[in-house]
Amino acid sequence: MRAPLQFVLDFFTGGDPVMPSAKVPSPVTLPPATHPKAAAAPQPEQEAQAPTPQAVPVLEVMGFTHPAANRHAVLHGMTVSFLFERSRRRSIGFLVGAEGLVVRAPSWVTLREVDAAVQEKGAWIVAKLQQFKQRQTEQFQQAIEWTHGAQVPFLGGTVQLCVLERGTPQAATADVQRLPVSVPPGASATQVREVAEAWLKKQARTLFEQRLQHFAPLLGVRWSKLSLSSANTRWGSARVDGHIRLNWRLIHLPVSQIDYVVVHELAHLREMNHSPRFWETVGEVMPDYAQRRKALKQAPMGLPQD
Repeated sequence: MRAPLQFVLDFFTGGDPVMPSAKVPSPVTLPPATHPKAAAAPQPEQEAQAPTPQAVPVLEVMGFTHPAANRHAVLHGMTVSFLFERSRRRSIGFLVGAEGLVVRAPSWVTLREVDAAVQEKGAWIVAKLQQFKQRQTEQFQQAIEWTHGAQVPFLGGTVQLCVLERGTPQAATADVQRLPVSVPPGASATQVREVAEAWLKKQARTLFEQRLQHFAPLLGVRWSKLSLSSANTRWGSARVDGHIRLNWRLIHLPVSQIDYVVVHELAHLREMNHSPRFWETVGEVMPDYAQRRKALKQAPMGLPQD
C-alpha cells in the first residue's frame, strides 16, 4: 500500500498537552488548556482596534507546502511553497508528487524566469496538487471499514464502531471509546458511514464550541457563530463579523491540534492576515504554536492528525 500523502494546509500542530493519556475523553468534559500567559486580561486597546466588516476583507490563505520548500508563489489565490533545485535539464521542469511541488531548472535560467514559468503553469500546478489531496482523502475514507467493530480515528486515538439494528436495545455502558450507530436491518456500509459521521459531527460541534468559549476571552475577541465545514481545502476560516467555520474532520485529531486551529481562527478576529502581529497574537495564548503547526503539517490526512 502506498504511503499516505501529506496534508499540507495552513495548519500544522504538535503534541497533545491537553490529553495526558491514550484514553479517549468525552468531548463534553474536556478540561481547558492552560498557560501562564493565558490568564492575562486582554488589553482594552486591542478590542478597540478590532476590524469592522466594512473595513477589512475576509482573508484566509490556504495552500500547499513542500516540506523542504525554498521558494513561494501565489497561484490562483493559493500560496504554493515549493522546492526549487538546479539540474542539468535543458528546460524548466515541474513535478507534483506526494510531498508537493518540485521545480527544476538549468543553471543559466534566472530566478525571475523560473517564477514567471511557475505563474504560467499555475492552473496546472494547482489542479494537480488538488488531485493529490482529493486522492488522499478518498484513500482515508476507503481505509475505514464501516462495519461493526471497526476502529475510527477520534481525538488522536480511535473509537470502536458499534452497529446495532434499530429496535435492538443497547446495553448501558460508560465506555467512551465506542461510536454507537443505530441503523435499519440490512443497512449498507454507506448508511452506517452516514450515521457514524453524524455522530462525529455532533461531537465535533460540542468540542469546538467549548474550545472557542475557552480561548476567545484569552484573546480578547468575540465569535458570533460556529459552522461546520466539510471542505477538502482548509481546516477553518474566520470572518470579521465573528463567524467561525471549522472542518468537522478535525475531530479525528488530537485536541492539542484542534486547539491550534481554534486559536488560529480566533486570532484572525484581531488580525485578518498572517503578518508578524498575527503570529504574535497566536503566541500570546499558545507559545508552542510553531511545534503544533509543524506536527499537523507532517501528519497524514485522516489519521490521528487528520
